[in-house]
Amino acid sequence: MQNHNQQTDATSGTKPVPANPQLKGIELLPGTYAFDLAASARGMRLNRFLIGLGHADKRAAYKADAEAAMAAAGLSETERELLRRLDWLGLVKLGASFFTLEKLARCHGVPNPAMCAQMRGETLPQFLQTRRVPGAM
Repeated sequence: MQNHNQQTDATSGTKPVPANPQLKGIELLPGTYAFDLAASARGMRLNRFLIGLGHADKRAAYKADAEAAMAAAGLSETERELLRRLDWLGLVKLGASFFTLEKLARCHGVPNPAMCAQMRGETLPQFLQTRRVPGAM
């Protein structure tokens, strides 16, 4: 078994085998990225930054100068680049919690379905069709 604390590469999608027995076999499910203790530890700095966007003063600072806000948070260049591109899936692979990504999405006016669509490599209309919502688009 691989070490569950190894870094997941945000671009290759390499996933560690989890130590949590409840997650056994999850690495075999394409497109599944568990937010477990390893992901939480890996994404702690990023998630703290994103959680901060829930506070009006931090959100205003980010909107006024995203680069300065990211620098003040001590984010890595990889984290900053994923944030600049709003690479939702890359951020998840890096250890961002979906719930913290929602705060970033609100700063950019991106609704949850659009964020999910991008994670799946689909347009919003394509994604909504998979939700089986009558009249969605």
